[in-house]
Amino acid sequence: MKRILLSTIIIASLLTAFACQPGGGGDKVKVGVFMSMTGDTANFGISSVNGIKMATDEANAAGGINGKQIELDVQDDRSDPSEAATIVTKFVTQDGVNAILGEVASSRSIAAAPIAQNAKIPMLTPSSTNPEVTRKGDYIFRSCFIDPVQGAAIAQFAARTLNAKRAAIMVDRKNDYSTGLEKFISQTFTKLGGQMVVTQSYQAGDQDFNAQITSIKGANPDVIFVPGYYGDVALFAKQARDKGVAAPLVGGDGWDAKQLFDIGGKSVVGSFFSNHYSPYDTDPQVQKFVNDYKARYNSIPDALAATAYDAARIMFDAIKRANSLDGKAIRDALAATKDFPGVTGKVTFNENRDAVKPIVMIEVKDGGIYAVKERVMVEGAAMPVLTATPAAAGTPAAAPASPTASAKPSAKPAASTKPSATPK
Repeated sequence: MKRILLSTIIIASLLTAFACQPGGGGDKVKVGVFMSMTGDTANFGISSVNGIKMATDEANAAGGINGKQIELDVQDDRSDPSEAATIVTKFVTQDGVNAILGEVASSRSIAAAPIAQNAKIPMLTPSSTNPEVTRKGDYIFRSCFIDPVQGAAIAQFAARTLNAKRAAIMVDRKNDYSTGLEKFISQTFTKLGGQMVVTQSYQAGDQDFNAQITSIKGANPDVIFVPGYYGDVALFAKQARDKGVAAPLVGGDGWDAKQLFDIGGKSVVGSFFSNHYSPYDTDPQVQKFVNDYKARYNSIPDALAATAYDAARIMFDAIKRANSLDGKAIRDALAATKDFPGVTGKVTFNENRDAVKPIVMIEVKDGGIYAVKERVMVEGAAMPVLTATPAAAGTPAAAPASPTASAKPSAKPAASTKPSATPK
């Protein structure tokens, strides 16, 4: 009996060990997703999860990955970096995920990346643009552009398209996204012959910008850079216009939410921000994505939905090419990704595991229409050659409405102006 019991234990142990091996006998591909489904950047997280779920259902309907169905484990990090780290720790120590998608916010991706790196589980962020994210290790990837390129595009647009010579900038000193963009905007604008005449600081959630606006108005800038989050931007714009500041505002992809116009109204009309894509792009692939998303969620997909949809498809494609659930095999397949046909443009990972892809500049028009103004080619950046005529794209097809930030309400009001971490 002892021998039989011992043999049974040994066999059970071997079967358990085999089942736990990446690429073992399981019939599922387990993908962990950590996003801000509640909290101050919930709109972004919900949009991203919507895009990931849509990509997953499409893949599963087509047979899954090498005959295995994809199983998502979606977790809400509540817009909190420490919670993001806790979730990813559970992914790699208890849940046995084969790959990880997340986060939107750079601060939360930075908090989680070392954990995925140490476990040698590939992690792909769809929209964290701070350069530090992928510096956390060779298992960490991003499928969006990075802040140096985005910041350069914003500054180049202001200098060349808006012919600005004097600039002011508003920066959230406690926000990695905002401070990162400030650095690259200032460097590029100055390099192009512009002058940064005043820099003012604020903190996410501030309600009164009177002191900063007084200083900015006195400096008489041609343009005001506001690399921040849509709620803060909208409030600042309203107060600036009320005090007679007419200079156009220019910012980054943290502006991309319906609430920018809902809160700011006419105060943000005539302002511009950089982005990953536009739902009004006439490319057939983009329009198919937009129509499918609208049919599923009854809303127009914002850039976060598009980047997350692309990220999921890129990850699934890499797992398929790896033909294995082994972390290193998937990592190597991700690194070899070239010209992946995403709805946000063709994606190639460079040696730093950052995506090389185009940038569009969006103009906020009356009625909350977020229209393509032009495509910016950044000098000196590793960018693909675009065949579209840049400035000619400034008059987009008539748009039905501004992109909706999410199909579901967040746990906190969508118009919240206090992000706890970087939206990108």
